[in-house]
Amino acid sequence: MQKIPVAAIFDVGKTNKKLFLFDENYKIVYEKSARFTEIVDEDGEACENIESLRNSVRDSLQEVLRLPEFQVQAINFSAYGASIVCIDEAGEPVCPLYSYLKPYPETLRKQFYDTYGGEGEFSKQTASPVLGSLNSGMQIYRIRHERPELFDRISYALHLPQYISYLVTGKCFSDLTSIGCHTNLWDFRKNDYHEWVRKEGVLDKLAPIAPSDEVVPAAFMGNVYKAGIGLHDSSAALIPYLVNFQEPFVLLSTGTWCISLNPFNTTPLTEAELQRDCLRFMQYKGKPVKASRFFGGYEHEQQTKRIAEHFNLNTAHYKTVPFDAEIISKLQREQGPAPGARPGINQLQESVFAQRDLSSFDSYAEAYHQFVLDLVKQQVASTQLVLDGADVKRIFVDGGFGKNPIYMNLLAAAYPDKEVFAASMAQATAVGTALAIHRHWNTKPLPNDIIELKYYAVTHDTKL
Repeated sequence: MQKIPVAAIFDVGKTNKKLFLFDENYKIVYEKSARFTEIVDEDGEACENIESLRNSVRDSLQEVLRLPEFQVQAINFSAYGASIVCIDEAGEPVCPLYSYLKPYPETLRKQFYDTYGGEGEFSKQTASPVLGSLNSGMQIYRIRHERPELFDRISYALHLPQYISYLVTGKCFSDLTSIGCHTNLWDFRKNDYHEWVRKEGVLDKLAPIAPSDEVVPAAFMGNVYKAGIGLHDSSAALIPYLVNFQEPFVLLSTGTWCISLNPFNTTPLTEAELQRDCLRFMQYKGKPVKASRFFGGYEHEQQTKRIAEHFNLNTAHYKTVPFDAEIISKLQREQGPAPGARPGINQLQESVFAQRDLSSFDSYAEAYHQFVLDLVKQQVASTQLVLDGADVKRIFVDGGFGKNPIYMNLLAAAYPDKEVFAASMAQATAVGTALAIHRHWNTKPLPNDIIELKYYAVTHDTKL
């Protein structure tokens, strides 16, 4: 039996850790998923179980390499960002993989920004809003100042995708998609590490930067494979769109966070944009991507629970509600702004619908339409941050909200001068991770049919 050539892709999320095998047509031919119980660090804060992750990567890779029907040609890795593994000379972690949700000491934060030019100017240089532990470079700075003896033991501080690559290759690298995503490490104006990285001795702890689309030889189970150095998951999810579409577009990646990504916007970030959670990160070819985000998926989860409880229905009832333009028209006539609703920055940071009185709605459908109407206004406020300064004709919506007809119809109404599409693709992050090293393992041309699009035309009188 002739073996099927495949790429093995590890896609490590905060909750689910997955391994996929893709054939040369980018079809999933094997899939395995695992979840680990979090442990706690020395301060009692929840964090990733790095030992379970390490064992799982090695065990699952051994398992797929033994499968007789597949020939693994290459291996690559993607993982969530803002997470660093500090290893010693022997490659052993010297401390926990701290959570990016861990509270950051206020005195240390103030010390850092006072030393390096103030929050406003520093954020413009690094394209990183002030996010505490979510600025992964600040995790290293914290170790450097709170636990200098531990800092001295660190041989390399690796972002999580590169650590997983290290587990397979034994080689340490840094990658621009991880370094360039709100880490406080990269100076976008100089296209180099920020000066603090050298002054604090952190540069000595960072591995050499390697191209995101390169591979290195990896010996595993007696054979040599081509292995990538790993990618930040948001950058990986963008790759299929960059490969398939040449005309400028914005991608709305919708999940817990709704992230608007514009790879074609080169305008520098303003202080006002940074204060509204706008940032830049690097795509896999080393070019900056302007991005904005708001907590849309989380808000959807909270408010659909509230609506369901009020109307005594199942929390998933929203899935059965079709788009109704007449309900939208009625709501726009009868429902004014929510009490306490304020324009500007608060439109992104606060849920307008949370202030609404549910007893003012005649039905679940009315309440849910109003919620999505409020949500899309938040989405537009967020997306507009990356649209200004770039001529974009298409908007692609990936993830959960792409399957929501009310959201999609209202978004199309908000952008009547643009083509709005729901884009669907199984496992976009994993596909992008495989595409990044396509030329190293795949004998076929780059695919142009892996993204399914559904166009939403404005066929009603809704005005947003």
